Amino acid sequence: MFEKLELIQRRYDELSQLLGQVEIATDRRRLQELSKERAALGDIVGMYQEYKTKGKELAELEALLNSHAEAEMTALVKEEVSKLKERQADLISRLKLSLMPKDPNDNRDVIVEIRAGAGGDEASLFAADLFRMYSRYAETKGWQVEVIDSSQSERGGFKELIFEIKGKGAFSRFKHERGVHRVQRVPITEASGRIHTSTITVAVLPEAEEVELNINPDDLKMEFFRSGGAGGQNVNKVTTAVRLTHLPTGIVASCQDERSQIKNRMKAMAVLRARLLDMEQRKQSESIDKERRMQVGGGQRAEKIRTYNFPQNRVTDHRINLSFHNLQQILDGELDEVIEALISKEQVEQLEAALT
Repeated sequence: MFEKLELIQRRYDELSQLLGQVEIATDRRRLQELSKERAALGDIVGMYQEYKTKGKELAELEALLNSHAEAEMTALVKEEVSKLKERQADLISRLKLSLMPKDPNDNRDVIVEIRAGAGGDEASLFAADLFRMYSRYAETKGWQVEVIDSSQSERGGFKELIFEIKGKGAFSRFKHERGVHRVQRVPITEASGRIHTSTITVAVLPEAEEVELNINPDDLKMEFFRSGGAGGQNVNKVTTAVRLTHLPTGIVASCQDERSQIKNRMKAMAVLRARLLDMEQRKQSESIDKERRMQVGGGQRAEKIRTYNFPQNRVTDHRINLSFHNLQQILDGELDEVIEALISKEQVEQLEAALT
């Protein structure tokens, strides 16, 4: 492990030198690639440097203990030695985890697509609840949420909602949300008090950067139309909404949330790039060994991942067979406990896969 850490340290130093060169600074693509690589190694290098610093401090304190210091001083030194050893053990554990294979998309911004499934109006209302949950969670992380496109139901829910979350590490947290979410509760439209079961699908796409995908302008069909739904005269009566179609694949992306046609076009293009990147990454994943994919989990939207049971005040995540009895707090955006449990499971599976 320490040999690998030394290699990482040397690569980090090399990248720092390269980024200071004029020819790199003027090459946008190369500058972005090297900056990303250096940023990805930053946390590991920082922990490794701290580990080595603590090691030197520990050696000095142990030498002091061997010098037969006074009893009172010896007690203080032993206490400090104990703290340093505890910190080193913690750093070793964190370094082991950091050396495991990482999802290259983890630090990206994300585009989230929520769609009402089975359940009619009740499903659309819960789609709105999920959007509120994700928005509040993003707010606790200091991330920015922007709606790209939406289709509202008659009762104020959403048949479909597409939004963007901007913030470092957003994909690393939200990628665990993709799949089918099931809700069990008494709908406001149910006079007899009977519990209904509805479903909502959530897709989470890492946002692609312009330099990653070369989209030929000739492959795009661009259409403009008037926005629908709430938003005032300008939104509804001026042709500001944009629909983009990628002709080779048939992938469509639209945006009607902004008052500016230019902003809508930029947001629609961001969605289109994310969907094309997701398509390419899915193609690559198909070549991965089937058994390994079963171990790490596909996370595809067809999988039922979670149930929100209102009568029992319970949220159950089926991937980890774990229930949380604080449903309202979770819907208020307190998702960290659930996400941390999923990350822990993912890390265990990665370690097991590495050992086999």
